Amino acid sequence: MFNPSHYDPIDLSIGLEPDVESEPWPPEIEYFDHEAGASLLAENLRDSGFDIHAEDFPEGIGLGWEEITAITHTATHMDAPSHYGPRVDGEPAATIDEVPVEWAVGLAVVLDFTWKEAGTEITSEEIDSQLGELDHELSAGEILLIETGADDNWGSVEYLTDFPGMSRAATKHVVEQGVRVIGTDAYGFDKPFPAMGARYAETGDDSELWPAHFAGRDVEYCQIEKMSSLDSLPRRTDIPLVTAPVKVQNGSAGWVRPLAFIEK
Repeated sequence: MFNPSHYDPIDLSIGLEPDVESEPWPPEIEYFDHEAGASLLAENLRDSGFDIHAEDFPEGIGLGWEEITAITHTATHMDAPSHYGPRVDGEPAATIDEVPVEWAVGLAVVLDFTWKEAGTEITSEEIDSQLGELDHELSAGEILLIETGADDNWGSVEYLTDFPGMSRAATKHVVEQGVRVIGTDAYGFDKPFPAMGARYAETGDDSELWPAHFAGRDVEYCQIEKMSSLDSLPRRTDIPLVTAPVKVQNGSAGWVRPLAFIEK
């Protein structure tokens, strides 16, 4: 039986933050304090036929809440197969509310790519080399986490550009071993936008544009972007991880707060 007192939970997420330079489309958050909450709740009750006013609430205050306008790809989030294209290997791609919850729970493996140059691609051979150093073979149901150290730049514009990305081949290589969820602590799963744009401008080859994402049109998987604190994990393998996304009907992604559980 799971006993929470036997584990230290480690939060691996970045939250929704308005006006942060690390988001090209930052969320807008309107905050309603408790006084505003009393007025709005009283108005709702009056609309239902009850003669209630803000001052009728205990101490004249009601409930606080927020109204958020944001894309589902802000903060830490999980991309669904439908994000990459309408079909996967000829079949309809699953939206985030259709992703099996079993995919989001498993043992995580963390690979260290903090040494990798920003703007470059992580290769299949580098994945295998890192696994070899850990004396570990991937197995079905495991969750692979890519540590780049990019989360150290959260809050700055450098967060958007200073990281390596996964290659198409490496993505398919991992998924074909039974991994269904791959996470990264970087802004994106592919190499940064400027690096992709420069490569496309140089070659005219459209395979330079979001190649790791578009691997999801051939193999079914989910990716988690904008994770954090992977360097705080005390080991590299066999890390219990829960990373279930918010269910957004027909959504291409859902916000997630990944929690690792480490035995005390």
